[in-house]
Amino acid sequence: MPKIADIQETPNPNAVKFILKEPVSHGTSHSFDSAEKAGTDQLAKSLFDLGEVVSVFYMDRMITVEKTDEAEWDEILPALAVPIRAAESVQPKNGNAAAAAVGGAIAAAVNDDPKIAEINALLDERIRPYLAGDGGWVEVLELEDKKLKIRYQGACGSCPSSLTGTLMAIENMIKDEIDPEIEVEAV
Repeated sequence: MPKIADIQETPNPNAVKFILKEPVSHGTSHSFDSAEKAGTDQLAKSLFDLGEVVSVFYMDRMITVEKTDEAEWDEILPALAVPIRAAESVQPKNGNAAAAAVGGAIAAAVNDDPKIAEINALLDERIRPYLAGDGGWVEVLELEDKKLKIRYQGACGSCPSSLTGTLMAIENMIKDEIDPEIEVEAV
């Protein structure tokens, strides 16, 4: 049962980040923008079942929940804490086999393309720690014909600054340090 160590505001006024004392995943991110997409994911489903939840993102010891515009944090936070405290903590699994099964950023990380490895290393070093600090994440989906597709998750998924400033910063870093012809698109 993960215990909540802290609850932090994010730059997105409709999202908060729960910092946990125990992990709910190990190295894999889980992002859902609807109850239907949560499917059989018990943690995400239990949060969506409370109503007023727009998206759920979790990774390691962090859970970011985005609420509707109408919901008030004073009313929804106590209800969100219940399923988060009830969630099962997880133990690490075999890395590459589990990673390939998950897909997304993890699958891209085990991809043989050296450019994707360079891009992920750059994001790991200079972008992802800051996004995680704000309750978000970015995953590399694919690199095809000099077009890099990325997806923002968590609080960053609907934050206006991620789709403007952060996206431009990522593209500029990749152009400056990896390949000047790569264009970055958030999907």
